[in-house]
Amino acid sequence: MLGGPGLESVVDQFISVITNDGRNIVGVLKGFDQATNIILDESHERVYSTKEGVQQLVLGLYIIRGDNIGVIGELDEELDASLNLSELRAHPLKPVIH
Repeated sequence: MLGGPGLESVVDQFISVITNDGRNIVGVLKGFDQATNIILDESHERVYSTKEGVQQLVLGLYIIRGDNIGVIGELDEELDASLNLSELRAHPLKPVIH
């Protein structure tokens, strides 16, 4: 998991963020602060379902508060581009319960 100063190495690269409420948001990291609030550009949310393929909801320029971030990870753009998201089926993630 990346966080704090470790995010400097992935600025201007595609990342995947899983929020505490179970959302999966993918986009280009444009900036972050000491509280790990992040700014994503060209972002979209991937909505998973067991009945149909992955839906991608366009978000555009998007800010995520650091206290709502569960996991931040680098995204392999080549591998991601080779996936057929319309064929993928998965259970949606459940929210983090504290």
